Amino acid sequence: MTAFLLIWSPKKWPWPELPDIAKRVAAGVVVSDVWGCGFARGILPGDRVFLHRVAQQPKGIFGSGYVTRAPYEVPDPATKRGYRLCIDFVYDWLVDAHEAPVIPREMLRAHPFSVQTWDAQSSGTVIKPIAEGALEKRWAELTGKRKPPKLEPPAGPTRSSKVTAHAAAAAKSAAMMNQSATKPKTASKLTAQPEATQPAPRPATKKIATKRAQQG
Repeated sequence: MTAFLLIWSPKKWPWPELPDIAKRVAAGVVVSDVWGCGFARGILPGDRVFLHRVAQQPKGIFGSGYVTRAPYEVPDPATKRGYRLCIDFVYDWLVDAHEAPVIPREMLRAHPFSVQTWDAQSSGTVIKPIAEGALEKRWAELTGKRKPPKLEPPAGPTRSSKVTAHAAAAAKSAAMMNQSATKPKTASKLTAQPEATQPAPRPATKKIATKRAQQG
């Protein structure tokens, strides 16, 4: 079993449902979720995931779970690829990270946690074995030892608990793309300026008439 890091930035993805979901998990309810996993395609059902809050205090690890579905493609016109890779997983522990994480970011600066890059830009980073072992041990000390939840695949498609934020961000991105596509292009300086014209030749009538008068 391999462990992976799932990144959550409240600046990018608001998550108003988090407090309610944390209460449900704490009450023993089996809660499934879907999460983007960057470019990671090697995640397998049964693998471990840890959720890390970044970009805004309080930072730190605030949730964990087990993968129930390997990475799959979800259409997303806001990305260059046209899709996002996502995984389904079930929580085994989750707290409201708006208040405080389980393991603060400062604690992860100490060895052996420090061998890991915790502030990744996207989810799907593999947690190095030396850091994973220490993390699992500390996690069990702080949250207690629990049996993994049943890893039965969901009957239907799993819906993201941050679906409202995802939909709003996707709609905003699509609107910006449409606005750019319909905006009239400004003519370049070369085509905007009128073509240079040659000055008209001066009439030679007066010069020719004077010459003829002198000859006469």
